[in-house]
Amino acid sequence: MTTDATITIARACYEAYVAKDHAAIEALLAKDFHFTSPLDKRLDRATYFARCWPNSQKTEGFDFIHLVSESDKVFVTYEGQSTGGHRFRNTEIVTVRGDQIVDVEVYFGWSIPHEAQPGSFLEDSGD
Repeated sequence: MTTDATITIARACYEAYVAKDHAAIEALLAKDFHFTSPLDKRLDRATYFARCWPNSQKTEGFDFIHLVSESDKVFVTYEGQSTGGHRFRNTEIVTVRGDQIVDVEVYFGWSIPHEAQPGSFLEDSGD
């Protein structure tokens, strides 16, 4: 699969969220799909749809910062916008097999604007 093809497939997943297009995302995610984030550990496809897909209702858009393909993986950094006006930045690793996504790993970033002032930091809450 070409670099452009894997990026196109990954991008289509985000576009399905914005469009609230359940049929599109169903077609994009392989039967053996898994999803991992700081809150979720290797969810199967059915659990992903039950737990994560409802977030599409609050998703307004994605501005892609990086879309980098390496073999069967696409490294995606984006700034997302919710319908409530919240902005955030995340990075995800999307693994593509054939014309479907088989795995997504999410790494949470920060809210936009960042809560810390330039050159400063937020104290760790100890959690």
